[in-house]
Amino acid sequence: MYARNLPAELQSPTVALAERLDAACLFTTLGFEEPVVEVQRRSAASRPVVYVARRPAGPGGTRGDEMEPATATANPNVHSAASRGSGMQVDAVVLDIDGVLVDVGDSYRRAILESVDRVCGKPIDPAAVQAFKNAGGFNNDWELTDAAALFVLARREGLRMDIDEFTDRVRELGGGLDAAKEVVGDLPRVAQARVRDQWDRDALRETFQALYLGSELYRELEGGEPLIETDGYIHDEPTLVDPETITDLTARFDVGVLTGRPAVEADIALERVGFDVPDDRRFTMDDWEEGKPHPRALVELAERVDADRVAFAGDTLDDVRTARNADETDATRVYYGIGVLTGGLTGEAGREKFAASGADAVVEDVNELVELLE
Repeated sequence: MYARNLPAELQSPTVALAERLDAACLFTTLGFEEPVVEVQRRSAASRPVVYVARRPAGPGGTRGDEMEPATATANPNVHSAASRGSGMQVDAVVLDIDGVLVDVGDSYRRAILESVDRVCGKPIDPAAVQAFKNAGGFNNDWELTDAAALFVLARREGLRMDIDEFTDRVRELGGGLDAAKEVVGDLPRVAQARVRDQWDRDALRETFQALYLGSELYRELEGGEPLIETDGYIHDEPTLVDPETITDLTARFDVGVLTGRPAVEADIALERVGFDVPDDRRFTMDDWEEGKPHPRALVELAERVDADRVAFAGDTLDDVRTARNADETDATRVYYGIGVLTGGLTGEAGREKFAASGADAVVEDVNELVELLE
């Protein structure tokens, strides 16, 4: 069985039908969607990527539930830099900021948790932030905060899902805030109306910015008076990149930045790590509407530096998906997605999640790029 542009809601029934027929099941997805069933990628070079959900039993065949993990054949580079026999050959490197150049565990992620608690009167578990990130479509932390608040309010009004069930459903629906709103649509209409009445996105954003920026920066950048007087979590962002790494990468490659931060906040982080990035080699929240994992920004950065082979290193699954989507969209270049284990995804579990999303390599931290890339 082969299906083109198979939407997420039909993937499980299609695989089930293939099981009943003992048939192979291969498909492509709609646009830039990721599969919601267990698959192997046919080839990173195929355009569009073909996903193998099942092979038939019998000689030369393998039942779907016996398939090897995708990392076994689709992503031969998914190992630490030290384990590679040779480097990844590129002529341009694009870096995410959060979780790659600076640690945002006590800044952005803390602001998400405390904003939801302050505005909704109910805390969420810190692991929920990563669950939303893994669902996809939450490169914008303001929207992640909105979605987390929506979950809290919906639970209060009778939604019978825990955070894992909620974010799994969000992922199945394509990720992002619109998908979260669709999940809440499962509530009765009266309950939905009560959720909407309590869902104050303006208060969430103002609280988030006050906590993150602190009173002084809030007045300077946002204007007006902050809801909360704080020093600001923006000052609690330890650097993750060594100065020697920046020197090495910029000497050997064209280097750019692709981040979900607003431009002003990106400037602050880049100054903190000592990284001077020209305006034409960066994309921030202010420069495009689509957000990750849409490939436009990455492709445009590659065009600006006239690169043939581009590595994009980030700490979320959407960063890797961005590289995969760029590789599928732009037939003139090769794009590599590199997962970095200094954000919310860590250890072997993080490595496996990156591999399942199509990462070409996974590094412990951004400094390993020096040995990985050539």
